[in-house]
Amino acid sequence: MSPTLLWTTVVLAFRQLLRNKARSALTSLGILIGVAAVIAMVNISSGATAAVENALASIGQDVLFVVPGGDRGPHAGTVKPFADADVTALRRDLDGVVGVAPVSQRSMTATAGEQSHLTQVTGSNADYIAALRWELALGRDITDGEHLSGADVCVLGHTVVEELFGAQDPLGQEVRVDKLSCQVIGTLRPKGENMFGQDQDDLLLVPLRGFQRRIQGSRDISLIFVSFAEGTDSNTLKADTTALLRQRRHIRQGSEDDFSVRDMAEVLGMLDTVSTVLTSLLAAVAAVSLLVGGIGIMNIMLVSVTERTREIGIRLAVGALARDVLLQFLVESMVLSAVGGTVGVLVGYLGSLAVTSLMDFPMHFDPLVAIGAMLFSGLLGVVFGFFPARRAARMEPIDALRHQ
Repeated sequence: MSPTLLWTTVVLAFRQLLRNKARSALTSLGILIGVAAVIAMVNISSGATAAVENALASIGQDVLFVVPGGDRGPHAGTVKPFADADVTALRRDLDGVVGVAPVSQRSMTATAGEQSHLTQVTGSNADYIAALRWELALGRDITDGEHLSGADVCVLGHTVVEELFGAQDPLGQEVRVDKLSCQVIGTLRPKGENMFGQDQDDLLLVPLRGFQRRIQGSRDISLIFVSFAEGTDSNTLKADTTALLRQRRHIRQGSEDDFSVRDMAEVLGMLDTVSTVLTSLLAAVAAVSLLVGGIGIMNIMLVSVTERTREIGIRLAVGALARDVLLQFLVESMVLSAVGGTVGVLVGYLGSLAVTSLMDFPMHFDPLVAIGAMLFSGLLGVVFGFFPARRAARMEPIDALRHQ
C-alpha cells in the first residue's frame, strides 16, 4: 500500500470519527481509564519503592536489628530483654562487627524553660550515631567516658531543637526529662520521616547508663543495633548472631528463638515483594478496564458498520477493494484506541504526579512504560476492530446498496 493511500485512509478515519465527537470520546474513555490506571500505578509504585530505598539509605544497609520477642512479636510480660553482657558478647565474639549500640527508649515530655515537647528519649552508647549514620549539625557527640558514667548530657534531633528552642542556640542549654536534667552538647542534622512515616528527627539522645538509672529504673535493653564492616556477609553475621544469642539465652535445640535478627537488605526485599504484588494486582485491575474498553470499541464499530452499510456498498460498487474497506474500519478503531491511550498516558502522569506530591514520594516516570501503553492501546484497536472491519469488507455491494 502506498503512503499516500495510507495517509488518505487516516484522514478519512479522523473525519468520520469527528462526525460523532461525543460517541467517539465515550468510546475512547474505557481505553483512557485503563491506560491512565496502568501509568499511575507503575509511577506511584516506583516512587514508593524509591522513597523506601532513600529511607533505608539514611540508616545504612550495614546494620542488623536485634529485637527481643521473636517472629511472633513481643508479648507483655513474656519477653526477655537483653542485658549488658549480651552487648559485650556481640562486640567481642562476632567477626566483622564495628559497633554494637544497645538502645532503650521511652516517649516522654522534654522541657526547656517554658517550652515542652513530647519526644522519643533514647538511651544508647557511643556507637549509636555512627551505626544509624547520623551527622552532627552543631556541637559534639557524647564521649565514651560520658556514656560509661551516665553523664548529664544530651544530643537533640532537629525537631526537638525547633520545638524547644526555635531559632535560639541550644548548645549549653538545660533540658529536663522527668528526673533527668541534661546539658545540650550537640544537635543532629535532619533526616526527615522514615519509611513508616515517623519523624526520625524527634529524638533526644542521652547516655544509656543515665537513662537506665534515672528514667527506666532497670538495666534492661530493648533493642540492639549491630553495625558491620563493608564486605562482611550479612547472612553469615546474622547466623552467627542468632547462634550466639541462642546460647546466651539458653534456648534448647528445636525451640523457637525468643528474639529476631533482621538486616536492611531483608527489610528492603520484603517491601519490594509487597510493592510488586500490589502493583501487579492493581495492574490486573487496570487490564480489565482495558479489556472492557476494547469491547466497547468493537461494539461501536459494529454499530458504525450497520449505519454506514449504504456507504460501504457505494464504495465497493465504484471499484474499492475489500481490503480498502477493511483498512478503513481498522484505522478508525486504531485511532479511537490510540487517542484514548495517548490521553490516558497524560492523565496517568498528572494523576501520579499529584499523588506522589501529596505523599511526598519522588516522581519516577518511565518513558518505556508510556510508549508500551500507547502501543498496546493501538494493538487493542486492531484486535477488537478486526471483526467489525472484516464484516464490512465482506459485504456484497448489491445487498449493501439495498440497505435502508
